[in-house]
Amino acid sequence: MKSTVHLCGSVPLANSETVFRAVATKLNGRVRRIPDGEPGERDNWVVWQLAKLSAHPDLETVPPPGPEYGPSLRVRPKPGVDPASVAFGPLGYSAAALDSWRVFARLRAEGVIAPDVRFQVSLPTPIAVVAAFIGARHAELEAAYEARLLAELEEILAVVPPADLAVQWDTAVEFAVFEGVYPAWYGTDYPSRLAETLTRLVRLGNAVPDEVELGYHLCYGDFEHKHFVEPADTSKLVAVAEGLAEGLGRRLDWVHMPVPRDRADEAYFAPLSGLSLPAETTLFLGLVHATDGLDGARARIDAARGAVKTFGVATECGMGRRPSEQIPALLDLHAAVADLL
Repeated sequence: MKSTVHLCGSVPLANSETVFRAVATKLNGRVRRIPDGEPGERDNWVVWQLAKLSAHPDLETVPPPGPEYGPSLRVRPKPGVDPASVAFGPLGYSAAALDSWRVFARLRAEGVIAPDVRFQVSLPTPIAVVAAFIGARHAELEAAYEARLLAELEEILAVVPPADLAVQWDTAVEFAVFEGVYPAWYGTDYPSRLAETLTRLVRLGNAVPDEVELGYHLCYGDFEHKHFVEPADTSKLVAVAEGLAEGLGRRLDWVHMPVPRDRADEAYFAPLSGLSLPAETTLFLGLVHATDGLDGARARIDAARGAVKTFGVATECGMGRRPSEQIPALLDLHAAVADLL
């Protein structure tokens, strides 16, 4: 099935079953994969991980170095703790995914979800959590967090059949590092940080078995509906997408890129004209905005087509910070925008 709509992850409805039913009904025939909506404590992307880090017996909570984007507390190893010895226990991602998988499988067996639609699990890259919430010894704690996150991926793979699964790596804080919003513990300038980032993203992607669909949600943030900074154009997004396409040792099924609401100009999309993705990779542009509806999306589609002819549509980021009562209409808007293609 060709997918014209992509859901980045969060869909703030009551629970995963409500999400699955709403998406399967309103976007029937337009989505190839459905996430569980990230309900409950996961409703604000990675913020729920800060509490888990703060509760770690080897870590202590410290104030931030200064005013920054998003939640500001940090953790660091306690005095006398060897950072290389820190290991993380359950993060909650595999437990949540497996709970939602059981609901998804039941609804698909009942015919609510089409048989060729996959269960999407969205996972943050380790940089997202480490850059946002770690205050010292980033390299050691990044390695420990990545090890645990990949262990949770293995727990998901042990239960969900590969042919039923799609894994998305949420790649947002990397762009905050590129733009100087968060300090980096890797690389010394944009080219070296891009190379280090791609090494990490490729490693994460190659941990996903070939039979599982793989995608990346590239993002400039949505805390309080604001970006880290406003992207000048799609050039940094294109650089990451190109690096993934060239570096992965397996199929890349999709890449998602944000489109700011006020960018219906061809200059924003111009770098996409040089982007060469494999034929099997779908590019999704996050040009659906609740605040200007179908007319705004149409203008952004027209501008994008000056640089790239074929793409699917999405919102810029997950919908988790929207009031739940807006979601049915927003899903309807996705369908209407997709039909413009």
